[in-house]
Amino acid sequence: MSPKKSVNKAVLAYSGGLDTSCIVPWLVENYGCEVVCFCANLGQEEELSGLEAKALASGASKLYLEDLREEFITNYIYPTLMAGAIYERDYLLGTSFARPLIAKRLVEIAEIEGADAVAHGATGKGNDQVRFELTVMALNPRLKIIAPWREWHIRSREDALKYATEHNVPVTATLKSIYSRDRNIWHLSHEGGGLEDPWYEPDEEMFQISASAEAAPNDPEYVEIYFEQGVPKRVNGVAMGPISVISTLNKLGGKHGIGRVDLVENRLVGMKSRGVYETPGGALLYRGHDALEQICLDKQTLQYKQMIALKYAELTYNGQWFTPLRDALDAFVAVTQRRVTGTARLKLYKGSVTIVGRKSPFSLYRDDYATFGEEDVYNQKDAEGFIKLFGLPMKVAALLDIEGTGRSKYREPDYTVFKRD
Repeated sequence: MSPKKSVNKAVLAYSGGLDTSCIVPWLVENYGCEVVCFCANLGQEEELSGLEAKALASGASKLYLEDLREEFITNYIYPTLMAGAIYERDYLLGTSFARPLIAKRLVEIAEIEGADAVAHGATGKGNDQVRFELTVMALNPRLKIIAPWREWHIRSREDALKYATEHNVPVTATLKSIYSRDRNIWHLSHEGGGLEDPWYEPDEEMFQISASAEAAPNDPEYVEIYFEQGVPKRVNGVAMGPISVISTLNKLGGKHGIGRVDLVENRLVGMKSRGVYETPGGALLYRGHDALEQICLDKQTLQYKQMIALKYAELTYNGQWFTPLRDALDAFVAVTQRRVTGTARLKLYKGSVTIVGRKSPFSLYRDDYATFGEEDVYNQKDAEGFIKLFGLPMKVAALLDIEGTGRSKYREPDYTVFKRD
């Protein structure tokens, strides 16, 4: 088959699985190009040894295998945590913010290698294709983007296995889980199989990093998380780096059945999909961070921060990580976190995580103010004038109603408006 278009060298986001292994010879065959593979270790817990030999045997000229876990946590997970961003009330964005990092490094390697194209193995039905490609467009729009799933004839695992056999691609396994999974140090997601029926209750065997509430310990356990300017630094008094913080909390939360989410979400591409997520450490970090913000942020800042959290989550989910708006939101969040320093204490018990304590040197909750003279902090007599001014618009509206009808419109509600045929 003659090459479709002239491409000199392409860098492929490579996992070593069946799909990306097939993409290597497919690129050579269809684009006549050299293929460089790149695999990011984000804590997916997959066997990465032997990956280079496999990539070379599939037709690649070389493989970059890089441990990006700390960068992932520091520059992607923690900013999202500090923003309080949660997509559609439940999803802690584990896959969403991993893709921009992979794509960013993909672009950097393409520039190092002098490549003129990048390629990815995301399908044409999901969100990941958008996340990969928007990142490439933001960082180096001159690079050609190749998405084989939108071009090739392969439509099933059977097709891919046949293609791999025909092209001498080494495939170690032919059996596929009924679930489509994505794992990194932050979370594990499950899609497909019986989950495609939103009424279907997941089998317990599906879960891999969290116990069921029924199987969790019968006694509660307490954990203390210390944050410094919004960033978690210690667990139960022990100083830890980013990888250790999340790994430790994943084990602890998973043991107690924390962090399971069953969500029917709205994909960016227009369809709904059901995903089940396990994010035990993330659930603890979000809860602990919330606990500190309750005492460290003033009312207006906290409420406005809740508003921008929705936009931050949307940008992250939609693959718009490298945008001026996210940069601006990060700047806002950074200011809010200046005094979010202190310790949150959480109680873990059979799938639930409860805030049971929080303390901070910057706490706005001050018991000691009660010992001051009444004129120093709060004079109860001042409340009368405040209430009169605060309620003035309501009072004026009621006076107008009384002048016209003889009573406030709220005096005798008309419940007939709630009757149904």
